Amino acid sequence: MIIHLNALPAITFAVVLLSWIAFATAFVNKTKPPESPDKKRDPRSIKGIVVQGLAFGIAWGAHRPYFTPIFSAPRRVEIAISMLTMLISISSVAFTMSAVRALGKEWSLTARVLEGHTLATHGPYAWVRHPIYTGMLGMLVATGLATSYWPGLLIAIVIFFIGTEIRMRVEEGLLHENFGAEFDDYARRVSAIVPGIY
Repeated sequence: MIIHLNALPAITFAVVLLSWIAFATAFVNKTKPPESPDKKRDPRSIKGIVVQGLAFGIAWGAHRPYFTPIFSAPRRVEIAISMLTMLISISSVAFTMSAVRALGKEWSLTARVLEGHTLATHGPYAWVRHPIYTGMLGMLVATGLATSYWPGLLIAIVIFFIGTEIRMRVEEGLLHENFGAEFDDYARRVSAIVPGIY
């Protein structure tokens, strides 16, 4: 089968869209384990969720004409960007699904600690402390590369990091309170979102 290169932006968009469907499915179809009582929940993380949502709204809303490259470049660069976009999109979904499985019953939309909560340090949590946010960042970048103007993508990334920082502070405050030195040691060893960088 031969893929015409002019179809590559449309294929890239389709892969990103399908990745979004898979990304949402990771949460919607998650098998619900027996409910454990909350030891502590902190609803302040909802502010971060709203800010992150704004970032995704910018990436999708401030879009360039569909099926066009993010900027004018030689054909081989456009092809490389399309391939990179699809790779980021697919790997972000896989990384997120792995993180959701690793958390099991301890996954929650808002920050909380359960009775009998264990500190996740295995699977993707051995690479970063917040792999679901890593996956979300990847999906944001892939969406922007497939649909946004580059200034819109940069603005969306900055806003995403603001929202993520809000959520991380609340979540890590609960984890420090619950696990103390064990969490502090983990936080010193493992980056928050981007391995070795942040």
